[in-house]
Amino acid sequence: MMKLFCCLPVLLFCQLLTVNCQTSTQPKYEFRAVWIATVNNIDWPHSKYLSVDQQKQQFINIITQQRKIGMNAVIVQIRPAADAFYQSKYEPWSEFLTGRQGTAPSPFYDPLQFMIDETHKRGMEFHAWINPYRAVFSVASSIASNHITKTHPEWFVKYGDKKYFNPGLPDVMHYLTNVVIDIITHYDIDGIHMDDYFYPYRIAGKEFPDYRAYALYGKGLSKDAWRRSNCDSVVKMIHDAIITYKPLIKFGISPFGVWRNSSVDANGSDTKAGQTCYDDLYADVLLWLKKDWIDYVTPQLYWEIGHKLCDYTTLLDWWSNNTYGKQLYIGHGIYRAIEKPTAAWRNPNEIPNEIKLLRNNENVQGSVFYSCTNLLSNPNGWADSLQFDYYRTPALVPPMNWIDTTAPEAPHITKAFFDEDKGVQQLTISGDGINKNETETIKNFVVYLSQSLVGLTDHPVIIIPADASLKYQFLLQSTSIPVNWKNCYVAVTSVDRDNNESDISNIFVLEKNGSDWEVKK
Repeated sequence: MMKLFCCLPVLLFCQLLTVNCQTSTQPKYEFRAVWIATVNNIDWPHSKYLSVDQQKQQFINIITQQRKIGMNAVIVQIRPAADAFYQSKYEPWSEFLTGRQGTAPSPFYDPLQFMIDETHKRGMEFHAWINPYRAVFSVASSIASNHITKTHPEWFVKYGDKKYFNPGLPDVMHYLTNVVIDIITHYDIDGIHMDDYFYPYRIAGKEFPDYRAYALYGKGLSKDAWRRSNCDSVVKMIHDAIITYKPLIKFGISPFGVWRNSSVDANGSDTKAGQTCYDDLYADVLLWLKKDWIDYVTPQLYWEIGHKLCDYTTLLDWWSNNTYGKQLYIGHGIYRAIEKPTAAWRNPNEIPNEIKLLRNNENVQGSVFYSCTNLLSNPNGWADSLQFDYYRTPALVPPMNWIDTTAPEAPHITKAFFDEDKGVQQLTISGDGINKNETETIKNFVVYLSQSLVGLTDHPVIIIPADASLKYQFLLQSTSIPVNWKNCYVAVTSVDRDNNESDISNIFVLEKNGSDWEVKK
């Protein structure tokens, strides 16, 4: 084994990646994420009766596998039903974590802090997913004595077999905002994320029982307009809290895939959805985008290309035309290939074709897959398609210029040389990632290889997390460089926590001498 530089206290290992000459279809910037659902133990932990060690190992396995597939972010549900996967001063520990609501992990650990640390170790973003209004998941749910439904029963209504916060109460709006403030001030997350559950999906023949709140606070509005204003208010309050306390944190919403049908609104999509986020869930996502209250939107486009009522392509184009300058990530329904799949969802080309379409649209910046467990089961070979084709080269998370535009200082390569390891020639790059005047927190280093200076930084070859000392060392087998290359330019950049990339480092040139490579500065 090759000797390590004594000046490097931490050695960062990376997977040996093949430099692919055919990288023209691989975007440099792309948000690639999965939803990790905790409610009812859908994705993690797989059972609410696991030991702490089992919980930790399962999450490590998940995050390691997802990074291997090519993901650069995860969206993890940390508040499924007014309960917590973290130490909250407002809400009890989740039953889906320990088997009984209000019971802390034993031996004690903070799952949210653990998940953030493991995610950041791998250079990935962690978005904390919360459900704003769901309070009791089912009649069989374990409810702690200090749960908010016990201490403030007047804030809740029952609809179907679940209890929900009444969105029309000002006290509820302030409470939910305080929950978010508690999260963002205690944890180093990259984003706050909400899904489609604002007002609940309609139950046939049953009206959501908020008539008393409407009588008190309706202020002359129609009930539908009042309900939308309630959701508007809490979204704005959370946006304002993020700006006040942690302005570098992103705020994203993942709505139901149809805003409105064009049959009721000329601005809607050419679809025939039975329920819509505007008319039935009272979530006016377009208003939130227009008002700059959210930073990204991830519509759940869980219908296939060519669906008779809600065509994927139609909705992709509609959302791309209605982003108001914010980032758009498409939600893909991997679960559709597993839960009673139709012929369309037995087609191995469905997800690849969806990705091709969104990549041809300049207003789309990435994808999110539901759900983690479904993807890891590799239905129709889709996990393999991502790892070995569509995500075969790493991508940087797109920066948001309305949040931060300050780039970090360029790193500096101090050494680059080849050495033999078990008969295989390896390139070692080492250096410093920061100078004494640096003000940015470095998240990742990015290695670029190219046959020429033109297009050198078009496609990352390796993205590796920065260690605390900001010293770095990369290993790359020379056999990974395409055999027809005669020379190779090498450079490194730094990426900060808000995904701004530095200028390139000093450049090293590699030249081929017979079957071996040599470093020529």
